Amino acid sequence: MKTIGLLGGMSWESTQSYYALINQGIKSALGGLHSARMLISSVDFAEIAELQRQGDWGRAGELLAADALRLQDAGAELMLIGTNTMHKVAPAIESAISIPLLHVADATAAALKAEGIQRAGLLGTAFTMEQAFYRERLAANGIDVVTPADSERQAIHRIIFEELCLGELRDSSRQRFVQIIDALAAEGADGMILGCTEIGLLVQQQDTPIRLFDTTRIHAQAAVAAALG
Repeated sequence: MKTIGLLGGMSWESTQSYYALINQGIKSALGGLHSARMLISSVDFAEIAELQRQGDWGRAGELLAADALRLQDAGAELMLIGTNTMHKVAPAIESAISIPLLHVADATAAALKAEGIQRAGLLGTAFTMEQAFYRERLAANGIDVVTPADSERQAIHRIIFEELCLGELRDSSRQRFVQIIDALAAEGADGMILGCTEIGLLVQQQDTPIRLFDTTRIHAQAAVAAALG
């Protein structure tokens, strides 16, 4: 079994999901008392979030690249960034390490294609929905992406940072997400990417008939496969 390196803490609410899902995947595959060989570097998200707000992605990339290198030096054999948004700085991290980085958008595109989904709605932070780094990666993998209207993007971004990252799960926010999902489905999306690692804490498949693709689960499953492969 390879040792997984996880850049976490963005937020820690979803990082604990990564830890649980990866260990559950290893146990399911190997049985008994098996669990994942795993190293986690959990950053102070307030510092990263402020750099996001300032648009200082260069500095954010430097910080995460340094943590990734420390994980590699400690014995990590493959790397995960436990957040969708910070894949914007994936190139900086990849350039700092010599071990594979499992990109969440690649794993998500593979999961969509396996289910025959060609056009998907994308929910995430404003950075993920509006900037090109994520949508273009999906497009390069053959996935057509639809994003919500501006007011809906603002609502999603606010709920993520002001509620989900703080561990608050509100029924009213769940209902708002479902409304947005319905609107994207009406535009022709036949699957929905929960493209922020916290969204899956709030919205689950039982809440909508539209097929959901929880990137946290997908990314964790890809890590298990890579660790055991």
